Amino acid sequence: MNCKLIWSAFVLALTTTGAIAQDIPQSQVPAVVVNSFQQKFPKAQKVDWELKGNVYEAEFETGLFGIDQEAWFQHNGKLLRYKTEINKRELPKSVLNRVKRDFPGYRIEDAKKITAEQKVSYAFEVKSRKEEWKLVLDPQGNVLTKVRD
Repeated sequence: MNCKLIWSAFVLALTTTGAIAQDIPQSQVPAVVVNSFQQKFPKAQKVDWELKGNVYEAEFETGLFGIDQEAWFQHNGKLLRYKTEINKRELPKSVLNRVKRDFPGYRIEDAKKITAEQKVSYAFEVKSRKEEWKLVLDPQGNVLTKVRD
């Protein structure tokens, strides 16, 4: 329960700072942040920076097919959170089993792997003809967030 509360607070903090986000050129990003980003993601392409409160967000692509990714950094260069687009086949079996059990007949779309403070979670949508849900599950298949869309 405590982990869910901390995770929810972290997600809320990141989403509420979006209201005051502003696009910025890389030249306005502290060198320590840019260096940390370039060390962690040396193959990044099409990098766009935003400042959300006091957190620097880099949106970028990697690979031949331009896999969408996002990384959030503190002003000192510490990576806070990393999100990458994944194929639904890359979801852990425990996550897939949970979806099959709780949402039979639904299809999975828009899957992402999120790493925050060395904890991994998976965010995606499940859709049927009648409804849609946004889910976040941990690698063991436990539901962290479930919102009807």
